[in-house]
Amino acid sequence: MAHLPPSSPTFDLIGVGSPIMDLLARVPDEFLRNVAGEKGGMVLVDHDEMQRVLGLLDGDPAYSTGGSAANATYNAARLGLRTTFLGKLGNDDLARIYRHSFESAGVDGRRFKLGSVANARCLALVTPDAQRTMRTHLGAAMTLAPEEISAADFHGCRHAHIEGYLVFNRALAETVLASARSAGCTTSLDLSSFEVVNASRDWLFAQFKKGIDVVFANEDEIRALFPHRKADYAALARELADLGVLAAVKVGKDGAWIAHESQLHRIGPVAVADVIDTNGAGDAWAAGFLYGHLRGWPLPAAGNLASLIGAETVMHMGPIIPDTHWQVLHPRAMALGPKK
Repeated sequence: MAHLPPSSPTFDLIGVGSPIMDLLARVPDEFLRNVAGEKGGMVLVDHDEMQRVLGLLDGDPAYSTGGSAANATYNAARLGLRTTFLGKLGNDDLARIYRHSFESAGVDGRRFKLGSVANARCLALVTPDAQRTMRTHLGAAMTLAPEEISAADFHGCRHAHIEGYLVFNRALAETVLASARSAGCTTSLDLSSFEVVNASRDWLFAQFKKGIDVVFANEDEIRALFPHRKADYAALARELADLGVLAAVKVGKDGAWIAHESQLHRIGPVAVADVIDTNGAGDAWAAGFLYGHLRGWPLPAAGNLASLIGAETVMHMGPIIPDTHWQVLHPRAMALGPKK
């Protein structure tokens, strides 16, 4: 699909999704006996249940900004893209902390919508085996409505990166995509979860035809998109690209495949000796790729940058790379780009 680029865009990237505050707590396995649901899963809970579980902790949890598109936007800003974010914050202290964290990282905060209820939260209970059991209360993020979104939200933005979880609200996702296209943005969609794909496969194919420029998928998501195909990820990346998108298929410790038109590139992984936490690694991968792609890097270079940022993320607790590590990481990242 042809896009009319915004004249002199103010922002390289606008992320669109749920601004969820991650609450991180280390707990013994016995703690999970007090929490309904299976270990390692993610269950949506209401406000009262969230407060009950928080009240069982020995101390206050650690905070980290979260949310799929939000993580990608945050990392893209740290790499050097001019970024802004569209999502709905709550009316509490967590929302104010969230916005301050984003703005401190260089993300423009003027496009956040403001809700009348508590901010979205995801409590990650981390057991000694490093497994995460998550309980999520979507709060204000869930109240974002289609009528709150228009092309004006995307004015001055070159590219819109959208998380797949929005697709559970089909009307909202359609309005976001239509508004971004109307404003002249190119678009990317992270499929986010195989559950998203299973619930929305036909809708996704229709949107690819209307025009989505970049699609990110992991192994589970690409297999869900093409359930009758073999798990040959190079072939699956080509099949997705045949729908007119740039396909970025992440295969964990085995790297990734990038396919676009006649191109197919194998992206090698960056080895990590001690994996601490995989939360947010795919979002960081998307941030690295989008930085390179929007800067005009060749696809293999953008993929190598993506692998580096994703690998750095798994070496830390939570989805955000600590500030102290960017001083070393940033020059390594830029060295992967085209030589001037």
